Amino acid sequence: MACQVSFRSFGPSLRICNKLLKCSSYNTLWLRSNSTRSSPEKYTESYVHKSSSGPLIGKTIGQFLEETAERYPERDAYVFCREGIRKNFATFKEEVDKIAAGFLAIGVSKGDRVGIWGPSSIEWVLTQFATARIGAILVNINPAYRTDELNYALNKVSCKAIVSAKSFKTQDYFSMLDEICPEVQTASPGDLQSKGVPSLKSIIMMGDEEFPGSFTFNDLYSMGTSEHFKVIEECRTSLQFDEPINIQFTSGTTGNPKGVTLSHHNIANNSLIVGRQLDYHLKHHKISMPVPLYHCFGMVLGSLATAVHGATTVFPSPSFEPEATLQAIHNERCTSQYGTPTMFIDVLHHPNFDQYDLTSLTTGIMAGSPCPIETMKQVNTKMHMKDVTIAYGLTETSPVTFQCEMDDPIEKRVSTVGMPSPHNEVKVIDPETGVVLPINTSGELCTRGYTTMLGYWEDEKNTQKTIDGNGWLHTGDLATIDEDGFGKIVGRIKDLIIRGGENIYPTEIEQFLYKHPKIEDVQVIGIPDKRLGEEVCAWVKLKAGETATEDDIKQFCKGNISHFKIPNIIQFVSSFPLTVTGKVKKYVMRKEMEENLSDK
Repeated sequence: MACQVSFRSFGPSLRICNKLLKCSSYNTLWLRSNSTRSSPEKYTESYVHKSSSGPLIGKTIGQFLEETAERYPERDAYVFCREGIRKNFATFKEEVDKIAAGFLAIGVSKGDRVGIWGPSSIEWVLTQFATARIGAILVNINPAYRTDELNYALNKVSCKAIVSAKSFKTQDYFSMLDEICPEVQTASPGDLQSKGVPSLKSIIMMGDEEFPGSFTFNDLYSMGTSEHFKVIEECRTSLQFDEPINIQFTSGTTGNPKGVTLSHHNIANNSLIVGRQLDYHLKHHKISMPVPLYHCFGMVLGSLATAVHGATTVFPSPSFEPEATLQAIHNERCTSQYGTPTMFIDVLHHPNFDQYDLTSLTTGIMAGSPCPIETMKQVNTKMHMKDVTIAYGLTETSPVTFQCEMDDPIEKRVSTVGMPSPHNEVKVIDPETGVVLPINTSGELCTRGYTTMLGYWEDEKNTQKTIDGNGWLHTGDLATIDEDGFGKIVGRIKDLIIRGGENIYPTEIEQFLYKHPKIEDVQVIGIPDKRLGEEVCAWVKLKAGETATEDDIKQFCKGNISHFKIPNIIQFVSSFPLTVTGKVKKYVMRKEMEENLSDK
């Protein structure tokens, strides 16, 4: 799942050294310098390994949280502006352990999968760290999922429990759970016997409202006994940092989501390295985070920064709202802003933008899709985020593997994805032969390092297709590397569409549209969009004698697939451009659509 990420990079060594003794976490000397960045070495082949002056940390997420809570007990860990919730580290850690004990009490133990389904909330982050404390594996479920998508996810990884919001926007979550598991109506909490999802035993609904056959989230606070807390204490040393702790779904070319399995080591160190390059280890930062927690961006680069760096994460609203984001920056004096380019565009163009003081901002992360140069300039000036840069990664790589640096020219920051981040190797190869290519030659991008996922959950076939025998993860993206080691993404072998930060595979939508009784054939492509980066376009060939409108197709999709997957542009055609071997030439389709739209 590709994403473009931006954040502050290496700062002057002298400033670091002056603050190092009193600010360094874990007594680790991590000297950030421009030595590798300004090296006169010029590359001739597309292989780069950027050295690092600091080590990876061999700790579990629970250990990170425990140590940070001891250092900064009174500092705010999380702020949820809309709900008026503010938790300092001492209180947050105490509540995490109560929830962890509650999970143990209902039968969740190390290795069990626990789904989390809903928008950003205090329950989400408590579940994130409570599962990590006992070695249960958190399963991130997209808040936009509909019934079929939810059913597939729960069964794919055999969830034993799910923590769910009551509803979100137009979604009635409990009704969908009831549809999948009607046995919940007569079940005792914790003893669900579902034919549809045999592994699922417990449904935990956020809030105080009681639902049939379900626990409330607040029930968990008081369910743990001394024996359960003893287990948590034992987990401090028994859990290992290389063990799986998180599953995040990403669509595959077959249309079925794959469960990317990540370890403590994967995601904690990625948060560590990205945060250090934002100077999170040098001073207390307050992160404004409107991006969703279910995504690797929000969970790893945002929420985990609390435990790893002692940063304060501020959630303006349950999901992204431009003015709520502005209010959060203004009221909480946030220093770092996260978001997709689309989010930044919406914030910058909000009619009340000038009413808010954003001068506290200095840095942040922009991720999800390429950033237009004009947007970057406005983020630098109007939002005071002069140190924002661009980077690249995948869910399969925890996610960040490339980055620019703050002193790169703005044109470089928006035209490349920077250099490999510390502790990662990258190469560009000929997809057919596997041979490393000369610089500035397009080929498949491969990465290798601590960021590489453990694999796709119970999917050895696709895991072996993605990670080869030498440990190289094949991204499926076409890239070039220049003589200075900067990477540029030039295309995608897999026809991934990145719409407003959401990663969409056309095959998934095509397979759904094939169910329409009037459709004979359909091809889905992504076409450029100034606001969203890309928009979903479907070419539809109807069966002989049938008629349909764009609205007919959209209504067929509505409520059945996630809203961001519904094609915004629908073109009715009688045939598709084909190669000699009968393969659809999607690049021809894209070119034609771009020309048609530019004429309007």
